Amino acid sequence: MLKELVLKNRSYRRFYQNETISKAQLREWIDLARLGASGRNAQSLKYLTIADPDLCKQVFENLAWAGYLSDWAGPVEGEQPAAYVIMLNDERLSKNYFCDDGIAVQNLLLGAVEDGFGGCILRAFKEKNLRELLNISEDYSMIQVVALGKPKEQVVLDEMKDDDIKYWRDEKGVHHVPKRRLDDIVIDEL
Repeated sequence: MLKELVLKNRSYRRFYQNETISKAQLREWIDLARLGASGRNAQSLKYLTIADPDLCKQVFENLAWAGYLSDWAGPVEGEQPAAYVIMLNDERLSKNYFCDDGIAVQNLLLGAVEDGFGGCILRAFKEKNLRELLNISEDYSMIQVVALGKPKEQVVLDEMKDDDIKYWRDEKGVHHVPKRRLDDIVIDEL
């Protein structure tokens, strides 16, 4: 069951925009993030949720999508995320969040996938604009924006060829993600 969730937990970039996500649902997924491990148990990660459609449009304008798809500017109207979670680090609690962000966002996204949704982690955003738009205090460092919605695209995993890590879309719009073989990443079994 866990492997099935992990396989479904892809970076989705196109959504059924009209499929809304409630604030209660976002809180449930953040609760999964909260329950994960935390370096030194500092628990310095904080979350800002956006589900209002007008505010979602404004957040969308401050994001960059899919660097390897140079001919694609991002999801069009009707395929944009229904909600966002902005992950922050409360610098007053700890300057170092270690690898907590990865653990937390994986838990959050696994919860979304289990509920029939999906997301995309974005680290390419206009921080100054988002800080102003969302009135984010300087006490918080902005780590990532998680775009969320009901996936409108198919994402498949392919075996990597010639060490080419670039994802791509085929003529039918299917998103292909090359992955290294297990034998290529296990260097020894002692």
